[in-house]
Amino acid sequence: MSAVLETKSVEFRSHGTRCAAWLTRPAGQGAHPGVVLVHGLGGTHEMMLAQYEQRFAAAGIATLAFDYRHLAASDGQPRQRIAMHRQRQDVFCALEFLRKQPGIDARRIGLWGTSLGSMHVVHVAAARPEVAAAIVQCPILHGPGAARGAGIRATMRMTPAITADVTRFLLRLPRCYIPIVGEPGTAAIVTAPGAVAGWESMFPPGHPADVFHNRIAASNAMGIVGTSAMRRARQLSAPLLVCICDRETLTSQHYAELVAGRAARGETFRIDAGHFDVYHPPFVETLLARQTAFLKEHLLGVRRVRA
Repeated sequence: MSAVLETKSVEFRSHGTRCAAWLTRPAGQGAHPGVVLVHGLGGTHEMMLAQYEQRFAAAGIATLAFDYRHLAASDGQPRQRIAMHRQRQDVFCALEFLRKQPGIDARRIGLWGTSLGSMHVVHVAAARPEVAAAIVQCPILHGPGAARGAGIRATMRMTPAITADVTRFLLRLPRCYIPIVGEPGTAAIVTAPGAVAGWESMFPPGHPADVFHNRIAASNAMGIVGTSAMRRARQLSAPLLVCICDRETLTSQHYAELVAGRAARGETFRIDAGHFDVYHPPFVETLLARQTAFLKEHLLGVRRVRA
């Protein structure tokens, strides 16, 4: 079994606010390539990212994971403000922070995103041609499509809270919150069957209370629904690996296929798994092997044997 590599706590500023971050370096000296790990909706560093940090770093690729502003170990008020444009700003700043670290080759930096973080990865990689490679897994890439899949009744259940939150924001009053994930039929962002158990499966044993707070400022739901990577994909020049779950429940695989097809150097990898299965054995091992080979090919120049 490979030795565990040290993960060092670091921090960077995103538009004046401190973001907690974690840097894992490969063994040995030299200018290593790196990859920024971008989590999904409400996701935090403690939710299953260590396995990606360790596997990529063991392959010779440094990783930088971070908590978005307003969440978990990062600063930012109000708490649980999950605004898509602000999270993309955090990704931009994380990318710049990693590029400037000693012992990191700024010309060989990639992005990795999971679930809703995939949307940020496509947007940022499209805007930053220096990104050398990008990976997305179980990707949510088209907000309007995800909303249609959830159904009109789900939207209606959230409407009163969204209206109240907009009003309170305009009046500079404390925000109105709704759950990020809930059981089917409840007023939450995600109510697909099995989603609550899926989120909970990502918590570490005996986790502290601040690993995940199941709430979001209600009006932020509109930003999620209104965001899409469909057009941005055509502007993405970096190699892109889109890992698609054949038993996806949170969005349609069709949009992931479209993004891969529209990207100049996009390719897909399909796995017979559900949205949350990919973080756990045996599926995570399959994905990590494929993703590591992709990163080694495009960041380390290791030729991949294609089937």
